[in-house]
Amino acid sequence: MLRNEYFVIGVMSGTSLDGIDLAYVHFTLNKQWQFEIIHAQTIPYPKEWTNILTNLAKDTIEKIIEIDPRYTNYLGSVINQFISTFNISRIDFIASHGHTALHQPEKGLTYQIGNLEQLSQLLKCTVICDFRTNDVKLGGQGAPLVPIGDRLLFSGYDYCLNLGGFSNISFEFNGERKAFDICPVNTVLNFYANKLGFEFDMNGELSRAGKVKKTLLQELNSLEYYTQPFPKSLGIEYVNNSVLPLIDGYQIDVMDILRTFTEHIAVQVAKQISFKINSKVLVTGGGTKNKFLLDRLRFYSLNEIVVPSNQIIDFKEALIFAFLGVLRFRDEINCLKSVTGANIDHSSGKIYFLK
Repeated sequence: MLRNEYFVIGVMSGTSLDGIDLAYVHFTLNKQWQFEIIHAQTIPYPKEWTNILTNLAKDTIEKIIEIDPRYTNYLGSVINQFISTFNISRIDFIASHGHTALHQPEKGLTYQIGNLEQLSQLLKCTVICDFRTNDVKLGGQGAPLVPIGDRLLFSGYDYCLNLGGFSNISFEFNGERKAFDICPVNTVLNFYANKLGFEFDMNGELSRAGKVKKTLLQELNSLEYYTQPFPKSLGIEYVNNSVLPLIDGYQIDVMDILRTFTEHIAVQVAKQISFKINSKVLVTGGGTKNKFLLDRLRFYSLNEIVVPSNQIIDFKEALIFAFLGVLRFRDEINCLKSVTGANIDHSSGKIYFLK
């Protein structure tokens, strides 16, 4: 008989390289799933790992395979420190996304480092991880994976929007969950803020001081990706190969780049939350702290933009990866074909039991 209560640590590392997000979550099932985030923490990456992860997209597969055990060891040390810091004693299992090193689903390729079996031995605990690989084998994009959590944990919202390294959205349409990546966000904004000596554009103040370059904005909005049907997803390769070269071709002031790209994000996101009038839009991810970006989004959209508690903003993805682990542990569907384009709905993820 399946249990209706689980204590899980969810672990997430995103493309914006803000750090490793960890959430210790209590899940209960009583007709509907409910959750309580008991402890949560973001561990920033040290400079060495920031440099390594920044360059992953340029590395060969052989180099990535070489880095994988080192990253897995590092990830294990971070998780063990989290457990120690909060004196966590009851853990049913740990559910980890790892860090995306390679994502080319059109070629049948996706690789997340930190998903090796050694993680279970390092943590002395059952680990559920590598959630994307099976979906790609089944013809899917391997992303996004969060929508099943949006459906079962945040059903009170018409749209669930995440503003992280990339923006992505999830919603119900004709009885099916639909979801896809909209456009880059912090992968680009942070890149140019770094050029000015900042880790990120605090509250969007750098962007607010810039000017929109209309020709660049028009060209950004005309990128081929935006005309492609979903399911579709983005990786850092897209930013490096298509977005940054386009922007750098203009040779304009960095603050004008930030201003123009912020406008671009707002335009593209607003398009995707405009199908349902008077809708509630849950907005999470690091981009919610960019007040200027939210101002521009509200300018283009008539829907209610709901910004939840900081805990949900910062740790929603870690929460949902913990939940993906629960569903996988129960051998229940955690990956939707309507979202990823896979051949079937399925229960994805590898389970490494402590030996």
